[in-house]
Amino acid sequence: MTTLQTFKKPLSKEEELYYLKQIKLGSLEARNTLVEYNLRLVAHIVKKYNNFDRDTDDLISIGTIGLIKAINTYDIQKGNRLVTYASRCIENELLMMLRQERKCSKEFSLYEPIGTDKEGNEINLLDIVESNVSDITEQLSLEDDIRHLYFSIKDNLTEREIKILTLRYGLFGQKPLTQREIARNLNISRSYVSRIEKKALEKLKKSMSSSSS
Repeated sequence: MTTLQTFKKPLSKEEELYYLKQIKLGSLEARNTLVEYNLRLVAHIVKKYNNFDRDTDDLISIGTIGLIKAINTYDIQKGNRLVTYASRCIENELLMMLRQERKCSKEFSLYEPIGTDKEGNEINLLDIVESNVSDITEQLSLEDDIRHLYFSIKDNLTEREIKILTLRYGLFGQKPLTQREIARNLNISRSYVSRIEKKALEKLKKSMSSSSS
């Protein structure tokens, strides 16, 4: 694992200004030097994200992209130190990556099959929660499925399972949350949230399948 001791100590203000001016003259070597001497900053910021299930070196690679963007777009005339501007760019790059991962994880979970419709077609939470149906017949069928889903939730799940699914998928008018956000709110581990969610979805799947057969 990469440590802060691996990286070079930051440049002085005068040295930093020299290389920034060289970059303005088109020096690729100056840009690479600034990247190299600011990797310690990237590693320092990455430490705040160690609670995510990502390898530290992977996070440093993402943060370095933000650092390069900062060096390429930094304006000496603004007056702020490069470290201030670069910190924001590094954080933004990390947050963008994490938001995208959350989005992909959520979309994957919404495709979890939970039963079949009257014609034997597989249905999932995405079909029920986010369907936008214009045909009145399909709309009525959808509303019936939604009522059935909510009854199944109340009849087959424990209070904790209902709480987890409600927060996870934004049911009953709640805002959807990630597993980590739920874990923090309920003071339990993310892996425990994942197990409860999976078990609850299996219960709903069985309930929806048995009622449609």
